[in-house]
Amino acid sequence: MPETHIASGKIREVYSIDDERLLLVASDRISTFDVVLPTEIPDKGRVLTGLSGYWFTVLAPIVPNHMLDIRDDGRSMECRRLEMLPIECVVRGYLAGSGWKDYRASGEVCGHRLPGGLRESNRLPEPIFTPATKAQEAHDENITREQAAELVGGERLREVEEVSLRLYTAAAEHALRAGIIIADTKFELGLDPDGNLVLGDEALTPDSSRFWPADSYEPGRAQDSFDKQYVRNYCETTGWDKTEPGPELPAHVVQVTRAKYHEAFERLTTIPFPAYLDDPSTVLG
Repeated sequence: MPETHIASGKIREVYSIDDERLLLVASDRISTFDVVLPTEIPDKGRVLTGLSGYWFTVLAPIVPNHMLDIRDDGRSMECRRLEMLPIECVVRGYLAGSGWKDYRASGEVCGHRLPGGLRESNRLPEPIFTPATKAQEAHDENITREQAAELVGGERLREVEEVSLRLYTAAAEHALRAGIIIADTKFELGLDPDGNLVLGDEALTPDSSRFWPADSYEPGRAQDSFDKQYVRNYCETTGWDKTEPGPELPAHVVQVTRAKYHEAFERLTTIPFPAYLDDPSTVLG
């Protein structure tokens, strides 16, 4: 039975299989500052799908997820349909990105009062849940837990926060054993037909997380990165105004970024990337 295309995201194409299932196809597109760039990163979509499948399997004891299967192309995942919650579930374990900017301005991050004297990239005393809005066109915006509770309800938010923190903590410990610090990450949670919380979208990929190599970690500066920060940094040097269209990426930026995605996949899964391409089910345990 042919699938029906129903939506396009910045990175994924979404197809309907039937009333209960969707097909998510991860492209090799890359976006920075919410703009899709004209240059693709080869293999990127397969890394996103394979890593998500791996994490869904590892983290399934904490919360159910929407994954049903990964198809042989390595970039297409069959999933259960969910009613997605209207917030991004961001967890931060380190002070970076917009959290660092907010802290410098106010000493707070999304309503969390933090100790004084922290430096860029410092590990936080404990991970914090910092929800954000889901913006269709503009940038996602950080919101307080009170604002998030207005969107999903107070009781549901407490469950979402607890699950998000447990997912991050388990993943961060797992990744650190592989020499990778997960500075922060974004989860998307939804509800099944019975109202149960289910992890959806993607999980703990270089697109949804800030991955740092642990062996070169040094607070007080921006860190080296396994995620798309390398592309962001290049774009910052071009004079681009961060509106459509984005700049073309030179070959060396594409090659380095592709290698970073491959290395993140192999370190976290301990599976050689070519072995995943030969048999995507290797990430499913």
